[in-house]
Amino acid sequence: MTARGLIVAAPSSGAGKTTVTLGLLAALRRRGIKVRAAKAGPDYIDPAFHRAACGYPSANIDTWAMPPELIHAIVAEVAADADLLIIESAMGLFDGVRGPPGRTGAAADLAALLGLPVLLVLDVAGQSVSAAAVAHGFATFDPDVRVAAVVLNRVGSDRHRDQASDALRTIAMPVAGALPRDASIVLPERHLGLVQAQEHPDLTRQLARLADLVEAHVDLDLILGLAAPIAGNGARAAALRPPGQCVAVAEDAAFSFLYEHLAAGWRSLGAEVVPFSPLADQAPPDRCDACWMPGGYPELHAARLAAATAFCDGLRRFAATRPVHGECGGYMVLGRAIRDMTGVRHEMVGLLSHTTSFAARKRHLGYREARVLADGPLGRAGTVVRGHEFRYASVSDPGTDAPLVDLRDGIGNDLGQAGGRRANVTGSFFHAIAAV
Repeated sequence: MTARGLIVAAPSSGAGKTTVTLGLLAALRRRGIKVRAAKAGPDYIDPAFHRAACGYPSANIDTWAMPPELIHAIVAEVAADADLLIIESAMGLFDGVRGPPGRTGAAADLAALLGLPVLLVLDVAGQSVSAAAVAHGFATFDPDVRVAAVVLNRVGSDRHRDQASDALRTIAMPVAGALPRDASIVLPERHLGLVQAQEHPDLTRQLARLADLVEAHVDLDLILGLAAPIAGNGARAAALRPPGQCVAVAEDAAFSFLYEHLAAGWRSLGAEVVPFSPLADQAPPDRCDACWMPGGYPELHAARLAAATAFCDGLRRFAATRPVHGECGGYMVLGRAIRDMTGVRHEMVGLLSHTTSFAARKRHLGYREARVLADGPLGRAGTVVRGHEFRYASVSDPGTDAPLVDLRDGIGNDLGQAGGRRANVTGSFFHAIAAV
């Protein structure tokens, strides 16, 4: 393997990591460099933007949820035919959950595990010389994490840029670029983060503008020179056993939250993954022997899903003889009804007996560890799977189904039983990342 890599991180969320990452991917792709991307931590939306920018699928890697050997295998696979791998951090560089060293979910864990340098994005709006103090703190906080250079973001003027850059030189910190303030490049958001890449009204033009911005204000040669070799590890590891040999997966604007590494792992074990679209009123193909309903935004399409009779009837027929599993949004659709943000009730498939609601929104966010209570698509009874929840919906009527999992949060607090199972159908708000 000849690929090199680096991690784009920041002191906190909102500093401009995604803007810088997308600009780098698009600008380097223009140069003819085979650039690939990955996202640290649980995130479905940023990887879709990565894919649009570099032209290849982006993987998630997570030190809390994944064992090190799985991380090495995923990184090796993503970077197999690449010149450069860019990993985008979540939150701040050192932000994770309390846990054993190297297993906190922080991007800093990945920097240490993979031996990759960090390109630190500093939002300098409202500061100048103080940026050097922030960079110095991040560069010296953990000796196993190497901050190799910074990119200044939201620079207000040449004078502003020069003040911050001069201060950074006093601590021998290279400045790889300085991006000016530009409100027009902000990506649109909704309640779970950025609007999905496929819904962006003019993503191609926006990515081209980001590439222009990076080419004009960032030293791409310096960044390429900072990247470190990626250690090879060709052994493929599956994060989760496939639920069948031919798995129907719902895939459209309502159901897009399936981790790339899960599907890739299923394929590596010989399973076929077959997409179908509930929004196009398609049922899971009859030739499949299992169905997986991922998360997404079914609440935005609830009326259309309720009217999709071929999908609803076909899924009911499928579930009579074969396993069906739903995660988060998929779990909501498997229930009796969804009440949308305006309070309107929409009847769903009814394979499970719960009802969910967005009418009184409450955020549920964080890592989760699930112990499976019965054999099913997540594994045999007793299997422990790590993942996360990220939702605003709540269960307004729990129904009468048996629970699917015992749930704990990222630091081991007992959250009780969750989800539901009835006959061949299972589901919960829990998104699986990897079996322990």
